[in-house]
Amino acid sequence: MEDNRAEQIEALEVLTEFNDRLVHNMEIIVKELKGERLDDTDQFLKGIVDAVNWEIQVVNGTLDTLNDGKIRVDKAGFNTAIVALSEAIAAKDDARMAVEFENVIPVFQQLGEAAKEVTK
Repeated sequence: MEDNRAEQIEALEVLTEFNDRLVHNMEIIVKELKGERLDDTDQFLKGIVDAVNWEIQVVNGTLDTLNDGKIRVDKAGFNTAIVALSEAIAAKDDARMAVEFENVIPVFQQLGEAAKEVTK
């Protein structure tokens, strides 16, 4: 069990470094989806979606550690935000994606803060 917790802490340490960049990129993609599309917007969006999926995997594998002692990440709220974003991405509707990224940014900021709290 100690090894499992150590692995979870290690994954959360990587997430803390990764998360700030992901949130920053989400803020940029919102602008692009609101009308400032660039030639590489779709490729940039794919990279962000891949990063979001990676962080979701980390959350799923570390939730017990993240919420050890107190609830830092509300799994139901996290899932709701992710589902709404996923639906907007699947619809390929730029305006809707922009709104859902704006909604999910605070969720990922909170995740980053939770990971930092657990790993310090």
